[in-house]
Amino acid sequence: MTQLSEQEIIRREKLQELHNLGIDPYPAAEYPVNDTSVNIKSNYSEETKEQFQDVCLAGRVMMVRDMGKAAFVSIQDSIGRIQIYIRRDDICPGEDKTLYDVVFKKLLDISDFIGVKGYAFITKTGETSIHAKEITILAKSLRPMPIVKEREGEVFDEVTDPEFKYRQRYVDLVINPEVKEVFIKRTKIMQTIRDFYNNLGYLEVETPILQPIPGGATARPFTTHHNALDMPLYLRIANELYLKRLIVGGFEGVYEFAKDFRNEGMDRTHNPEFTVMEMYAAYKDYEWMMRTTESLLEKIAITLHGTTAVQVGDKTIDFKAPFRRVSMYEAIQEHTGIDISTMDEAQLREVCKQLGLHVDPKFGKAKLIDEIFGEKCEGNYIQPTFITDYPVEMSPLTKKHRSKAGLVERFELMVNGKEIANAYSELNDPIDQRERFEEQVQLMERGDDEAMYIDYDFLRALEYGMPPTSGIGIGIDRLTMLMTNQPSIQDVLFFPQMKPEQQQK
Repeated sequence: MTQLSEQEIIRREKLQELHNLGIDPYPAAEYPVNDTSVNIKSNYSEETKEQFQDVCLAGRVMMVRDMGKAAFVSIQDSIGRIQIYIRRDDICPGEDKTLYDVVFKKLLDISDFIGVKGYAFITKTGETSIHAKEITILAKSLRPMPIVKEREGEVFDEVTDPEFKYRQRYVDLVINPEVKEVFIKRTKIMQTIRDFYNNLGYLEVETPILQPIPGGATARPFTTHHNALDMPLYLRIANELYLKRLIVGGFEGVYEFAKDFRNEGMDRTHNPEFTVMEMYAAYKDYEWMMRTTESLLEKIAITLHGTTAVQVGDKTIDFKAPFRRVSMYEAIQEHTGIDISTMDEAQLREVCKQLGLHVDPKFGKAKLIDEIFGEKCEGNYIQPTFITDYPVEMSPLTKKHRSKAGLVERFELMVNGKEIANAYSELNDPIDQRERFEEQVQLMERGDDEAMYIDYDFLRALEYGMPPTSGIGIGIDRLTMLMTNQPSIQDVLFFPQMKPEQQQK
């Protein structure tokens, strides 16, 4: 059995005392909240006070200052804090003062939830507050919460331990209010994207998470088993092939916010479960997609910050369109001094050796080029930059370049040294697509466990005809990191993946 701390024992004793007094510490009835802390503090004045004579608030107790027969309490609701003035004779107008003398003074703790009915006023010190006429216990907290102290604008005892913050996000959100702002902005980012594509007339859709073939990307999948069908299934690594099926079916533009899963490493920018927005538009190409993506990111920055300039660490990143464009081969030559555009696999291995890169013997040409770019080039692109025109071996779902042999019409958007978006002129030639899939099978046979499977149903769909199409995937987690100036993907996920605790408490 878990060992309780002294504070936890005391709180459970208080819980029992509330029951003994006939008070339900976890009432079921609706509490009729009609206002918020922020609205009252922003709008109360002598001119508007008649509007705030009958307010009802609820929130978590964050501070108590006892003055005998009166007290000041700070409560925190979903969007802010406000001070409550509680006087014994106001909440206990009769002879029985138990509610104040016992329940409030002895049985109420920091982090309990209470409801307050009363009216707004301004204290002698000029603070907008609520004069309580009635208080109700709404939930008793059995575990003490770390309390961050503030004085004259300075914060003391701030909880910064990542292990605590990520594992107990529910506490982090209470004691570090700025954390909540990150997730509010994340939602604004997603809503801005929705509005942007909806205004283009595109449809938000949903596609399967459990898939018989893990297609649409080169990645190692999570596997599971469906008992009723007695078959293996995979958590999706991408939703691309299903969205393109919908373009075949006649939709002109579709998009989806997808939870994808990749059974790979974890670091500052990778979590095994992550969110991607993928969009596909018929009759468009990657040039159109670059222009559209510039407009989208410019709009997101302005929506969140009122400007295209965003502070990220010690850098100012400007999302003002247009963005710089550099081809993959140009990027590698710029940062290594080596032109690899005509090299075969053996020559690329020699380049990797020359650059001090230790690569897996199973890597094919695509992985070798990707390794060179990732290690020697990617981190140099701080301002938004489109890396364009990839070698065909790196892009099995992309249309061959209309004027440059051996390349495909693809771009990745690099910002602050990391990929934020990946886009193509989509391959819609079913014969070419089949050959590309077969090349992936050969890589798989060489031991590449991230190579693509052949999706025969997708090939069948292409054979019915898919119009010229452009598609893009934008990593929502990384985009949120950028737009909210967060150093780690764990800071923009409510509940990032972590190892199990050794002992549950």
